[in-house]
Amino acid sequence: MKIKYSEEADILLITLRDGTPEDSIDLNEGIILHLDHEGLPLEIEILDAAKLSMLKEISVATSFGEGKTSRSKALSSNSNNI
Repeated sequence: MKIKYSEEADILLITLRDGTPEDSIDLNEGIILHLDHEGLPLEIEILDAAKLSMLKEISVATSFGEGKTSRSKALSSNSNNI
């Protein structure tokens, strides 16, 4: 599992497994489940993620939507194991 946060876009992306998204389901306002070609979950995308109180407790390995030179961004001193 990988957790990425884009501060610029304010999107938290939780990747459950590798694959190419083929479809998506809106689970709730601002929460999107991305599915592969077999309908199995690949990613959970959370829009306006800064509004989540738990975001302060999550450490993020890398930011997506940025160039190859992006560095790790820790949102707290906690490890990125959830």
